[in-house]
Amino acid sequence: ANTAGFILGLAISPNAEWLAVCDLLNQCVWRLDPGSGAISEFAGGARGGDRFKIPNYATFARDGTLYVSDSGTFRQVDGRILRFDADHSGHGEVWHQGPFNFANGLALSPGEEALYVVCSFDASVERIEVAPDGRAGNRTPFARLPKTVPDGLAFDAAGNLYVSCYAPNHLYRVRPDGIVELLMDDWEAHTLSNPTNIAFGGSGFDQLFTANLGRWHLTRIDLGVEGARLACHPVR
Repeated sequence: ANTAGFILGLAISPNAEWLAVCDLLNQCVWRLDPGSGAISEFAGGARGGDRFKIPNYATFARDGTLYVSDSGTFRQVDGRILRFDADHSGHGEVWHQGPFNFANGLALSPGEEALYVVCSFDASVERIEVAPDGRAGNRTPFARLPKTVPDGLAFDAAGNLYVSCYAPNHLYRVRPDGIVELLMDDWEAHTLSNPTNIAFGGSGFDQLFTANLGRWHLTRIDLGVEGARLACHPVR
């Protein structure tokens, strides 16, 4: 499938029925059928004609609810997070108005009690509680990464959060208590080259994959740590 746009984040729905595709150029989220390759517009924003500015990253909850970060106007602090109904109708609303300083990567905690969001131009990750009724709860700082531009997020099964940084070429691990550990620093930009989104995979689900905008390649890291299962994975 070709959207004639510029693709950012991807997310696989529960039961792997379809793929949510964030498109910067077309300012929408597409619905892609992985079997047929058919693609159609899922959503262009929230109800009432409230259009996306930069639909950047998407993540599904296990019940099918879809969260999408809208980075906002470039170099303005007006990022937000939208939430789309679990019936996959494309009906959505602003879940958290922010404002976030370029809302980027998203990750639900393994227990789905909180949504984590990268604020790229604030060099930080924030935590937002998910209330029992699905509404956004308290918003708190989680980790600061000075002099970086964080981008992607992924949890491991133990609740550690991995953060890829577009600049410099760093990969961090943030423990549940907020302690930040530098895992990789590729100052030559050969293996990590402006890494953006990250995801666990592999036969043991213990490898970390990074998309690299700088050299347009994928990196496989033999981390040896099991990733947290996503909404698209069967319940074990």
